[in-house]
Parts: sequence; structure tokens; C-alpha cells
Amino acid sequence: MSQMPQQAALSKCPSCEEPLESGDRFCGACGYDLSVVPARPRDEPAVAVNGSVPPQTSADRDRPRPPSAPPAAPSWPAPDGPAAPPAPLSAPPPPAPGAPVPPPPAANAPAPSSGVRFDRRAQPEERAAQPDEYPLQAPDPRVAAERAAPGGGAAVCVACRTGRVDDDGYCENCGHAQPRERDHMEQESGPVGAVSDRGLRHHRNEDAFAVSTTALPDGSPASVAIVCDGVSSATRPDEASLAASRAANESLLAALPRGTHPQQAMHDAIVAASEAVNALADEPAAAREHAPHQNAPACTIVGAVVTSGLLVVGWVGDSRVYWIPADRSTPAARLTEDDSWAAQMVAAGLMGEAEAYADQRAHAITGWLGADAYELEPHTASFKPDRPGVVVVCTDGLWNYAESADEMARAVPADAAVRPLHAARVLVGHALDGGGHDNVTVALVPFPAVPQGAGSA
Repeated sequence: MSQMPQQAALSKCPSCEEPLESGDRFCGACGYDLSVVPARPRDEPAVAVNGSVPPQTSADRDRPRPPSAPPAAPSWPAPDGPAAPPAPLSAPPPPAPGAPVPPPPAANAPAPSSGVRFDRRAQPEERAAQPDEYPLQAPDPRVAAERAAPGGGAAVCVACRTGRVDDDGYCENCGHAQPRERDHMEQESGPVGAVSDRGLRHHRNEDAFAVSTTALPDGSPASVAIVCDGVSSATRPDEASLAASRAANESLLAALPRGTHPQQAMHDAIVAASEAVNALADEPAAAREHAPHQNAPACTIVGAVVTSGLLVVGWVGDSRVYWIPADRSTPAARLTEDDSWAAQMVAAGLMGEAEAYADQRAHAITGWLGADAYELEPHTASFKPDRPGVVVVCTDGLWNYAESADEMARAVPADAAVRPLHAARVLVGHALDGGGHDNVTVALVPFPAVPQGAGSA
């Protein structure tokens, strides 16, 4: 995800970029040991929301880049068996485009200030040239789990494995910050399973999800999955995604038992999520004066409601929903259309799909939730699948590594409909094995909905 330009400061942490005070031995934000760092590693210049690239100083260009070893890959569940590749199927037609999209600027010209937020992943050649971009300074918290200290009940540091962890969450021996609650989250609600992980490059998890089950007025079951991705170029993206996912879930759980049509309920849930994110921008004037460069908290949202015979999806941004049939000889499909620069170019007929997605602006998102967003336009769609399957609701941290419906179908375990939590773990592992350059969040919902209590074994 994109990053905001940083203000000049006396010194910054090489791990999380937080400002440091003179004489600090450890970073107060992430606990990084500053005494062993010879120089701040050079990094790619941050991309501003208007597409411009801040200039680099000569000191930045000349500064050496110390090597860093990547963390050991965690042991993730393996798929239960190879699935036959589904037949190709075109994705459902995109929603009617909104405002006209201006033609792209001439080659080599700076991108105009269009209000889009850049969410571009690193290309393979970039990752090969810069293997130590955003190095993970501590061992993977999913591999080194918390353990009890010998002879006592205090937690042991996951980094040095000897120091005691104090009440503030830092090791008293090496100073490393310990894994936070949102670094890795799993939840199962009836037949729905979801997993969210920080990934291998980001210093925090800015994704959030909410999964739940309820009943319609006739007593039939309904399953709900909401996934939100915080926009890193905004301030407090982790708070935005958490507020949006909770608000949308609560709205759906209130509306569906009253008999509101699921598609209308999804629309209203996205509006409620938007209002929750907008409320985060209502800060005291003093807070805005201290950080005038920061924009309002923002995130994307995608959700699915599954009943006994209906599948409803809704979204704003570039998080996605995929339909994976239980019979893999039948085609899978992507059910959402990204709010992105590339998608708008293709929809407007200004560029072909291959050309648009090869452009460096392809993953710039044009829709999001937040006080500085354009007029809110929730997208919703309903489907009536004629066969059983599983619905995959995910952020781009997953679909960057399985972009087409066929690729996603091959990554989803064959028994995903009966073991959705296991399948979600497998998909997160697939993204981490592919590089884990972003936060990864995925929820799996079996179709049709099954009574509460059924699901993963």
C-alpha cells in the first residue's frame, strides 16, 4: 500500500520511520535496537497521493544499504489436494461507470493531482532488485509464539527468547516490541472462517474483518463476512478499517432479522461504515495543527451476505469477492469490479486491459471510505448460484498473489466449504509464500448458508 511523505526530523527509526529523540537506544514505537544500526537503509521514495515522488537528497542516495536476512517462512497448512483448473469464465460485467474518467497524461509527464490513492504492489523485478525492502526486524511472531518463563508466569521475548516482557509490551533485555493482538487474528462464526495477518513486510496490520451469522424472519440462516483494508497514505488506517468492519457488521445483524432485503441491507451497511470512518476525522483543532500534512483516516470495504438461495456482495475500493464452485470442473468468477485507475480506463474504453494493468498507476484506487473521499457510491450486486460453493472475501494482500478467478480457485483447498477456517489459513500461507508484501485478510463463506453450529470440523 502507498505511504505518506514523511516530515523532516532529527532522526527516524530504520524499522518503522517513527521520529527519535537524541540519545534513544530503542525505538519507542516498535522497540527496534538502534545501537546495532550503522545507518538508515535507503528505501524507495514514498509516493504521495497525487502521484508525485518527493526528491531524494544526495545523502539518501549515497547511504549504504546493510543486508538483512528475510524471516523464516512459517509452516502453513497445505492444501488437501490439487484441484482441477476451472474453465475460463469472464467476470460479471462491471457496474456502470460514474463520472467520466479523464484521458491519461502523456508519457513521462507527472501524474495530475486526481485524488486517487496509490495502492500499487512491488513488481517482480523490483522485489528482486531490493530484497530487503521493509525488512522485518524481529522473528516472525507466528513462528516464535509466546511462552512462559521458566519458574514464573511472565512471557518470554519472541526475539531474544531470554528477556522478560514488561507491562508495556517490550523486552527488558533487547527492547523489542512484542507481537500485537492484530498481527495475526483468526475467527470462526458458525460456518464462516476468517484469518488476518500482518504479512512479512509491514510493521503493523491495517486490515480488519468481522464475521457473523444470524437468521432471517422465516428462520432460515444467513452468514455475513466484512473485510476492510486501511489506506496507508492516510492517518490511522488501522482504526479506520476496524471502525468500518464493526459498523457494517452491526448494521447487517440489525437489518437482516427485520426482513430488510439483503442487497438493501448491504448498501445501508456500507453507508454506516462510511459514517464510522468519517467520525474518526472529527479531531480537536489542536491535533490537526500538530499534523497538518495528515489526511483523514480511510479504508476500503468489501462484504458478502449468504442465505439459503441468495448471494449478495457490496464494496467500495479494490478488495474483492470470488465465487469458487465446489465442483472445480465448473468455472469460478470474480464478483466485484475494482474502484481503480486501471478498471476505469478499461470501462471507459480508453485502454485495453493488458495495457491498463501494465501501467504504474494501475492499482491507484479511486474509491474509499473516509471524510476526504468523493461522494460515496456503494456498489452492490446479488447472485443466485445454481450449485454449492464457497465465497472468498479478501483484500489485495491475497489477490495480488492469485489475481484471476482461475488462480484463486487453484489456491482454495477442495474442502473449503466444510473447513473454511483451515482454507483461510491456507490462503494466507499462499500469500506469505508469495512474498507477503502487504497485510493479508480473507474470509470464506460456504454457499448456501448452513445452520449455525455447522462448519469447520
